[in-house]
Amino acid sequence: MQIAQLVLRDATNINDKLAPLTRLQPDLLLAFGASHLLSAVAAPLAATFPAARRIGCSTAGEISADGVSDESCVLTAIRFASTQLVQASTRLSGMNDSLAAGRRLATQLPPEGLRAVLVFAQGVCINGSALLLGIGEVLSSELPVAGGLAGDGDAFRETWVLDDSGISSDGVVALGFYGPALRFAHGSFGGWSPFGPARKVTRSADNLLHELDGEPALDVYKRYLGEHASGLPASGLLFPFAMLGSDHRETGLIRTILGVDERDGSLTLAGEIDPHGYLKLMHASTDALVGGAEAAAEAVQASIPAHAQGLALLVSCVGRKLVMGGRVDEEVEAVGNVLGPQTLLAGFYSYGEIGPLAPSGACRLHNQTMTVTWIGED
Repeated sequence: MQIAQLVLRDATNINDKLAPLTRLQPDLLLAFGASHLLSAVAAPLAATFPAARRIGCSTAGEISADGVSDESCVLTAIRFASTQLVQASTRLSGMNDSLAAGRRLATQLPPEGLRAVLVFAQGVCINGSALLLGIGEVLSSELPVAGGLAGDGDAFRETWVLDDSGISSDGVVALGFYGPALRFAHGSFGGWSPFGPARKVTRSADNLLHELDGEPALDVYKRYLGEHASGLPASGLLFPFAMLGSDHRETGLIRTILGVDERDGSLTLAGEIDPHGYLKLMHASTDALVGGAEAAAEAVQASIPAHAQGLALLVSCVGRKLVMGGRVDEEVEAVGNVLGPQTLLAGFYSYGEIGPLAPSGACRLHNQTMTVTWIGED
């Protein structure tokens, strides 16, 4: 397995800038970037690497071996020794199509020999939990699935997904990895702390939260946010929800707010919530979030051979980036320090992270985590 990386800062002379990657003759190109650069690079990638699978998405910040950047596009080229790739794509007609879209993707991936899947999806009008449920209904629930939801800075207006056909604002793409040589390891951790009382979910539908303790959810949420309420929905990234079961115990899942409806007082969350469960607000410090990223990397390190060469795909939440501000590079550095120089880092800040809740568990949608996926070959 061979890996090369390039960070584009502008859209000038893209064909010339791609030259260093052509020598690798890659099987796969991952592209994570600001919307205007992702759009600009789509056609040159197709022309220069017609035989390679091309996947990626727009972001709320880009991650490379150099750290965190904005208004850039990180291109990572991979040539596998023996792993085979199959791409699946579909369009999302709306949030209610999320479950069916997951099924459509999964049926395009032949099950024989399938070892792992990467998924990238538009990040605004989607129920990420339902998308993954649809994939799991068709494929084995034990199959490792990783990836994330596309970002649009902190604007939450329009996101983009790249596949072999180009870019689209309603796209979902999956990449299946085939072959016994593949190694696919995971780690996901948050670092957020709950505060305040647990609030009962008294009315919800899928990922729409209508009421908490019998009150409009938006009213309850605004009371907690105080002066931060004027900045919704973006300010909601600083105060996500911890999901609690009916016994008030944390489930390990966090939910970020994607949108608010002032008319009916509801909140749109990035994934489904338990209609019989409880929610509790969360907050975090930079040190705690960096510690969470380090813990995610340590979980990956425990699952891979010592000194193995590979790619670490880092998908972190835009809410973490907003909390850490100028110290955001520290969580990426923490991952790099754990995994060592033999692992190349690539990824993005997202509206939702995809990966197993535990190393051997079913795939879930996460929010506000650093999710690390290590890809290598024996």
